[in-house]
Amino acid sequence: MDLGRLPEARYRTYERFLSAQEITQDDIDYVISRIGMFGEDNRAGIPRTLHRISALRNRSGNVIGLTCRVGRAVFGTITILRDLIESGQSVLLLGRPGVGKTTLLRETARVEADELRKRVVIVDTSNEIAGDGDIPHPGIGRARRMQVPRPSEQHAIMIEAVENHMPEVIVIDEIGTELEATASRTIAERGVQLIGTAHGNTLDNLMINPTLSDLIGGIQAVTLGDDEARRRGTQKTVLERKAPPTFDILVEIQSWDKVIVYPDVASAVDAILRGEDPQAELRERNADNDIHVQDYRRTRETNGRNGTGYGQRDQRDGVGYGQRGGPRGGPRDGAGLVQRTGQSNGSYAERDRSSFAPSTPSTPSAATQRIYPFGISRDRLERAIGNLRVPATIVREMSEASLVMTLKNYYRQGADRLRQAEGRGVPVYVLRNNTIHQMERQLADIFNISPVEAPVSPAYRGGGDQGGATGDDEVEAREETEQAITDMLTGDRSAVELTPRGNYIRKLQHQMAERYNVRSESRGREPNRRVKLSRG
Repeated sequence: MDLGRLPEARYRTYERFLSAQEITQDDIDYVISRIGMFGEDNRAGIPRTLHRISALRNRSGNVIGLTCRVGRAVFGTITILRDLIESGQSVLLLGRPGVGKTTLLRETARVEADELRKRVVIVDTSNEIAGDGDIPHPGIGRARRMQVPRPSEQHAIMIEAVENHMPEVIVIDEIGTELEATASRTIAERGVQLIGTAHGNTLDNLMINPTLSDLIGGIQAVTLGDDEARRRGTQKTVLERKAPPTFDILVEIQSWDKVIVYPDVASAVDAILRGEDPQAELRERNADNDIHVQDYRRTRETNGRNGTGYGQRDQRDGVGYGQRGGPRGGPRDGAGLVQRTGQSNGSYAERDRSSFAPSTPSTPSAATQRIYPFGISRDRLERAIGNLRVPATIVREMSEASLVMTLKNYYRQGADRLRQAEGRGVPVYVLRNNTIHQMERQLADIFNISPVEAPVSPAYRGGGDQGGATGDDEVEAREETEQAITDMLTGDRSAVELTPRGNYIRKLQHQMAERYNVRSESRGREPNRRVKLSRG
């Protein structure tokens, strides 16, 4: 209901007008006089029901619009997750608005209290779980409800619930602030099972959210020693999980009948930071109420890694947590590539690569190549392989490799493992830069792909006027932007001004910032116009 417009009902798949007469202020006042009082969050309800009314106000604070949402307790929705709830572990539910998180939370509280006979306390911020009024809706069963007078006090009520009412289970809706995340950790450390929801659709969203990342253990930048960085095959600065997660299990709700479950949040976060696919389950419920569970990683591979979730992580730009060693590349000291092929007598043949050229006979191109990346980004190499569609796989042990790729500075330092590989006759390809562009050029050379035959990488495919920007300019700009975003997400910096760039590249930088909820603006005049990134 909006002032001066027709009243409208919105259903899941269609909409319809309820009257041919426009809403007047008297209509709005009539509704307000028959509902409960609005709180600081501009929400009210009808006692003993689950219906919710939210207000739109003008600058003077007067209500000029109402959103009246019908609420119902739906029994049986918890079936798809019942084994997780019964395990006693803390469960975090994620999903887009309107997907049914609160309905699932309400049914969870009822099952825990009535069927499992546990002491359940609901921290009800907007009376959305148990309804308006002092007597809660029967949809929560025997569970007890603590109302929150103001949203800003939710964290204090959470702690009060643990200290005063001896719960075995606490149910929380919409964890959205750092204080609430801290209170959740305190509750979990006291041995109470937590069932809650948080803002965000996927585990990825939570990992890059500096306010709520503590729910899954938090992310911090760690500097490794030279030997450890070489052993891992990463850069010296890597991202790692800071602490044990508050929630043991995470559920991405796609619909009431389809969810993705991460049964071990700690292992899932660690896997993502290592550039691997986390262990997950895809659960679906059919019309006969049968639950089908399958390995989500295997499903994504079957679908060509183009489904929802982490199947797309390898194909996007920005701060990829899948990039081992962080998003910043290695040293930039030239555009060429150097190949060193180990011979049995320990001598090396060196060639400078500035364009695609036929590979040497010692590098067969027909067979599948097993590549060991030493000190270069595994995620970028995987993307380069996917872009060119060449028969190559990445291995985790140098002993399994048919060729090795490394950076110029690592080779110059004469790492023992590289010398051992060359001694066994394994070719070592030395890249000057840790970029997808350089990796694609080297792979094209290895597999005898001419410039015409090589598919164009999405990262360098034109899209209008590029303002004279070259592929290397774009790579350098992306890396600079990635590093700046990483610094802000990890708390090292609050604002960064990037190097002046052309219009095309500035547009890409704005898109990268938007993807990770980082504020961006262009400043200055040409030719010194540049992008400034900031938090919030």
